[in-house]
Amino acid sequence: MPYSLAGDPITICRVDYADAHDAAALVMLLDGYAQDVTGGSEPLTAEVKQGLPEALRQRPQAFSVLAWADDTNHPTGRVPVGLVNCFEGFSTFACKPLVNVHDVVVVPAWRGHRIAQRMLHVVEAMARERGACKLTLEVLSGNHSALRAYEREGFAAYTLDPKMGHAQFLQKLLD
Repeated sequence: MPYSLAGDPITICRVDYADAHDAAALVMLLDGYAQDVTGGSEPLTAEVKQGLPEALRQRPQAFSVLAWADDTNHPTGRVPVGLVNCFEGFSTFACKPLVNVHDVVVVPAWRGHRIAQRMLHVVEAMARERGACKLTLEVLSGNHSALRAYEREGFAAYTLDPKMGHAQFLQKLLD
């Protein structure tokens, strides 16, 4: 179901991982993000580009949204300008699902148009439909524009007791 207002040049839609057009847009946007300094500055491998849409389709806990902009110069009449990939997790403290916002991508030419905020509003609605108790995400501390955007949307550092400090995101690679 597309989310947009009449006359609005931006439409936000849930990704159909089996749809070739949606899958190509997802891979193109994620590859652009991966090549950006905020995404690690490395392109996706050919294997990831080939397998990602099907791998996501196989995971019922995964969902994504795309932002499309009207473009009369494009053969399809629209171009992808934003992507959010999400995964449902579970909060043991609340005994309810939670949704982790894993990737947020907006093409450089469309930054500053509140595309991320619009996609996050749709993600929030979808999370509420799933009965989720919260949204979570990770962001690099040096990505100040993203931090401001997330704070405007109500995201804040996670803490249980201020004396114990804020939660930190850690990883351990298994490859």
